[in-house]
Amino acid sequence: MDGRTRGQIAPGMEVHIVLKQDQRTGKLTRGVVKEILTNSPTHPHGIKVRLTDGQVGRVKEILQGR
Repeated sequence: MDGRTRGQIAPGMEVHIVLKQDQRTGKLTRGVVKEILTNSPTHPHGIKVRLTDGQVGRVKEILQGR
C-alpha cells in the first residue's frame, strides 16, 4: 500500500518513508510510526509522519500486513 491516505496509517505500523534530504534520490528509510503529522485525509506526496527514532518524512509504502 502507498502512504497517500491518512486513514491507512496508524501509530505502531512499519513503513518506508522518504526523508526531506533524500527526496531527490528517493532513498527509503524503514521505521515504525510514532505520530502522524499531516492533518488532511490525503496528500499527493505521502502522509508526513514521525518515526519512533525521531526521523520525519513522507510515507511511501506501508509494510505492516505483508
